[in-house]
Amino acid sequence: MVKKKIVVKGEKVQDVGYRLFLLEAAESFGLKGSQARNIEDYVEFLVEGTEDRVAEFVEYAKANYPEHAVVREVVVESYGGSVMPIEVFHRGFDTSQLVKIVDVGVSMLEKQNKMLEKQDSMLEKQDLMLEKQETLIGEVRNLREDLKTYMDERFRKLETEVARIKEKIGIV
Repeated sequence: MVKKKIVVKGEKVQDVGYRLFLLEAAESFGLKGSQARNIEDYVEFLVEGTEDRVAEFVEYAKANYPEHAVVREVVVESYGGSVMPIEVFHRGFDTSQLVKIVDVGVSMLEKQNKMLEKQDSMLEKQDLMLEKQETLIGEVRNLREDLKTYMDERFRKLETEVARIKEKIGIV
């Protein structure tokens, strides 16, 4: 059995699914062991398997990256330590990813609740504005009615006065 340590360095190698990407590849190459971890600004991936399978995997890992990864270099070294069986790593990795998903889901729900509270507040303000608008419309209608009544009375008086003036000066 051959063991290798693959170190992936770059601008964006974490939080892009790199470990899952390599785990899936390791399974498809039939490797016996693998494990991965994020370290500072790089990803470290350990593999164990037959010489030809590990060599194929290494070539794949050098040439292929997850869609959103930005890789500067892939360094491959011999490795003398232990590598956990791929099934054991897979189980632990799945659990850690599920924990992340739950954390993200809870965070999203909290944000959604805050947004709903703000939306409720805005709807209350909108209702108040609609009430004020209805009050204002009522006041404008009353003002128009008062003004119409005043203008009608004023025009009637003016017509009466004009008729008197015409009568006095002899224009009928």
